This record gives sequence, structure tokens and C-alpha cells, in this order.
Amino acid sequence: MSLSLPFETGQCVVLVLREPRERLWGRLLGLEAAGVALRGVDLNPWEEILSLVRQGQGESVSLSTRFYPMHRVETFYLDEATSGVPSLGEQFETRTGVAPHTFLADR
Repeated sequence: MSLSLPFETGQCVVLVLREPRERLWGRLLGLEAAGVALRGVDLNPWEEILSLVRQGQGESVSLSTRFYPMHRVETFYLDEATSGVPSLGEQFETRTGVAPHTFLADR
């Protein structure tokens, strides 16, 4: 059953999980009552990811396509600019010169 929310497949989102706590950024593949499907990266090595992509070594970044059950989801939000702070996607493109959707595309 799909939820009626402002989230659409293909949008960049941030997903915060619990037990263990993880922060992920990626392209939304699906959202259902059972959970969230995402193609993205863990945000812990964000600076390293930006550096690799900027150096033309984006294929070295371990993108994953995964399903996260809803009981692990703590917070889920659109990656959008707020209070004058650019979104992660905007930061990614500014700092690497690569569009987020190009980087997060299926390879």
C-alpha cells in the first residue's frame, strides 16, 4: 500500500535510521508502509565521497540499492534547501561538478 505523501520516486532524500543509527542520502526508489527503497550512500564519509567524485573517481564510491524496513526509520525528509543552507544535492553539485541524479543513477 503506497502512502499519500509529498515524496515521489526519483527525488533526493535523507534517511535517518535507528539501531544502529545511520544517516543516508540518495534517490528514492519507493516508499510503502513496509519501508523505504533507496539508492544512495552513507553520509559518514561525505567529505571523502565529494573528494573522490571531484577527482573523477566516483565509481570508487560504494553506492547501494537497499530496502530499509519502516521500524528502522527514525526520520525521512526531502533533500531541500532550508534557512539559506543549500541541500546536500546542491552542495554535491557545487563541490563536484556532477549532478546528483547522474551520480545516483543505476550503473
